Amino acid sequence: MSHLSQYAADVSLWIKAIFDSEAGRAVISDPAVYDLANNVKELAIRLEASEPAHEDIKELQRRADMLSVRLKAVQNHKVSVPIGQHKLPPLPYAYNSLEPVISEEIMRLHHDKHHKAYVDGLNKAEKMMEQARRTSDFSLLKHWEKEAAFHGSGHYLHTIFWEIMNPKGGGRPTGALLRQIEKDFGSFDAFKKHFSEAAKQVEGVGWALLVWSARSRKLEILQSEFHMNLTQWDTIPLLVLDVWEHAYYLQYKNNRPEYVENWWKVVYWPNVEYRLARAKQVQWTPF
Repeated sequence: MSHLSQYAADVSLWIKAIFDSEAGRAVISDPAVYDLANNVKELAIRLEASEPAHEDIKELQRRADMLSVRLKAVQNHKVSVPIGQHKLPPLPYAYNSLEPVISEEIMRLHHDKHHKAYVDGLNKAEKMMEQARRTSDFSLLKHWEKEAAFHGSGHYLHTIFWEIMNPKGGGRPTGALLRQIEKDFGSFDAFKKHFSEAAKQVEGVGWALLVWSARSRKLEILQSEFHMNLTQWDTIPLLVLDVWEHAYYLQYKNNRPEYVENWWKVVYWPNVEYRLARAKQVQWTPF
């Protein structure tokens, strides 16, 4: 066995240890982490049984590093993010995994440049507001609050966006999510049409969102211009679609409707259902 194949074998054993341990199983109960772990395992097993090239091993190492980051994040879920120290989350799949629906070029620019800019903007805004509190100089507070709202919403929505897509996505939801959709919208087809039209009709740039309303205890479809305008408070996003031009223009030009229709092919319903289950744990008195 070559040293490259041995590395793949070592990664495979590492994944097996995660799945076999009680602590590991608890960590990968998060569907996004579970899917990533399976993705790494499948690649490691395939490379272990072949004569992998250096590029193959680099990709395996990239995915293994990504999994390590996600595992630590889940293990530390009770640890808050210090002021100004938000980080760009790694993609849970390769940049080209969503092709032909979303091109590798778009994914690299969207994740590495645009999302990174939102993380940096949020960190700067938080630090400047901390400085304002420390010095009691609030003369620029309005500006930095606006920056925090814009960049923070951009960061959080993009983090959800990556997680509710997957190369194994598409089709229709099942289980509790489907039942809730049918209860609140009449049918999955009615929901899909409403959501698609909301995405197509966002004025300028923004998002379409499926949210759980903890107050009314039902699903709702919202639009958001930019990242934070025209939406509702006290709701939890479950499924989000980015219709800023940077999300599709390099591939679809000005044909947003085609992008929206194709996007359903990569929606990963298990992660949406997981978010719904967690969101339903928040219950307010209905009014």
